[in-house]
Order: sequence, then C-alpha cells, then structure tokens
Amino acid sequence: MKVGILQFFGWRDRSVPLNSVYQTALERFAIMDRTGYDAVWLAEHHFSSFSVCPSVHMMGTMAAARTTRLRIGMAVSLAPFYNPLRLAEEVALLDVLSGGRVNWGAGRGFERSEFAAFNIPGEESAPRFHETVDIVLKAWTNQRLTYEGRFYRYEDVEVLPKPLQAPHPPTWMAASSTPALDWAASQGHSILMDPHASRADLIRKRRHYGAKLAEAGHSEAGRTIPMSRLIAIDETAEKARAVARRAAEWMVASYVGAKHDNVRQEARTFGGRDPIEFYLDEVIIHGTADSVVEQIRSFAADIGMNYLMAAPLSGRTFRLLTDLVVPRIAS
Repeated sequence: MKVGILQFFGWRDRSVPLNSVYQTALERFAIMDRTGYDAVWLAEHHFSSFSVCPSVHMMGTMAAARTTRLRIGMAVSLAPFYNPLRLAEEVALLDVLSGGRVNWGAGRGFERSEFAAFNIPGEESAPRFHETVDIVLKAWTNQRLTYEGRFYRYEDVEVLPKPLQAPHPPTWMAASSTPALDWAASQGHSILMDPHASRADLIRKRRHYGAKLAEAGHSEAGRTIPMSRLIAIDETAEKARAVARRAAEWMVASYVGAKHDNVRQEARTFGGRDPIEFYLDEVIIHGTADSVVEQIRSFAADIGMNYLMAAPLSGRTFRLLTDLVVPRIAS
C-alpha cells in the first residue's frame, strides 16, 4: 500500500505567527522524504483559517526544493478559479522544477464563499471545471492549442513549458458527489476520494465509481485511487479520541459553519446526527497505533484500498504515523 499525507494548513490559533504554519509543513515534507512516504498532497483553500494555502503550486515548489524523491501532489488545484492556460503552465513548470515528481489532482470546489469572492456563479462550477481540465490536458499534449468552448476560446497557442512527465503528470479528479463520480468515470479519469465521507459512504462511492467506469468501457486495471482519511493517534484510545474530538470541533466550526448553519457550504445532513459525533464515529480513524493499523487494513480488505492519503490531526499523530504505522502498512 502506498501512503501519502494530505497536508492542510490550518491556522487554529491566530496568536501564533502565520509563518509557523508553513514552517511546520516544510519541516514535515523533509521528514516524509526520508521515511518512506510516497507523496505529499497539498490542499488548496481560500478565505478561511481552516487551511491557509491559496496556491498549491507555489507551495509545491517549496516542497520540491526541500525533497529529492517525495512526489508532490495537488489535492487539489481548484480548477474553476484559474485561467486554464495559466493553470497548465504552473503545473507543468512545477513538474519540470521537481524533476518530474508532480501528481496532479483537480477539483471544482464546493465552498460557497470562495465562488462568491471570485465572482463565479455556483451553477457554472461544474462546466467550468470540466472545460478547464479538458484544456489543461490538451495544452500539455498538443504542440499548439486551438480550442472553442463555452467559457474559453484559444487559437494556435503554444503553451510552455510542457510537463517533464510524458504525456503528462499522473492525473486524478476529486469526486465526492454522484454526478462527479459519474463524470470522472465517463471520461476514464482516476479519482481522489474525500476525507469527509463516512466509511460506509466511501465504500458505496468506490463501488459506484467502479461500476460506472466499467459501463463507460474503461478498465480499473493498474489504477491507484487515493482515499483520504483523517487520523488521530495517541498512546491510549481515550487520548486519541480526545484529539479527534478537538479536531472535529474546530473543523466543523471553521469549515462547515460556527453554528452548524451551513453558511459556508451547501447543506450537509451528517446522517441526521450531531456533526461532531458523526466525524468521531463515522469519519475519523482514531486510536492507538496498533488500532489504527488494523482499521487501515480493514479498509484495504473491505474496499481494496491501495493508497492511503492520511490527514494527521496533530503533530503527535504525524510522528506516530511516521514511526509506527507507515512502516507496517507500506511494507
């Protein structure tokens, strides 16, 4: 099993200098490069302390400069917020500078405040995403690009640089909703699976995607499907659950809405449960290192997970994940 880290850049305490958030992440990348991780996957968000990394491509350049073998993943480039040609250029440049270590993940986003600030109507998010992805891939694989779309038109443009990896970097589409899964499968794209889905929902989505992929005439053979999981590890199950609870409380307050009023995102039901309890019981993997290993192995058995994209919820979790968990599940 491959193991990567889904790197958020949460600024939980604003009395702490913001640059320390980035410094901690950069130190983590160097550790990952030495200790057997496959990749770091960088999360792009805007206008929220939940994650203060508005440019995964700029951060990716910093990660590449501090590592030699670690792959640099986008999880994700929020494609509707970019001019497609600029996006193609930035990711290709990162691939060249990193020596061909880019994993490109693209997504359309679902944060309403981001679309409002960027003045993009929510109903345009999916078609803009689809068109942008199409243009980026064509810009990488065609010597010159001519394109006539709904949102963008280009005539005989040479997009440089081309990616170092041929024909382009490995590519994934973030897919959490049924329409997103259906579109990705219809196009033959591999997918990134989201960290906020319950275990049961993750299994359902994975099976749905596999069925739709086959219906569209595409094979699952050789595909790597990273699955994101929030993880809390400590010396006892009780301590790990306390870490998970604190993280869930902060996450729900900053990411979903301070009073669970869904002011930031489209309405979520959490299965009719309290959001905190939903995250604790259905989403976050938490426990001792031994327990977490067994939970991850259970995922692998139930759903055929071959790539864990772990999101550690504390510095201690990252250390225990690195020292005790990764060597056991990646061997």
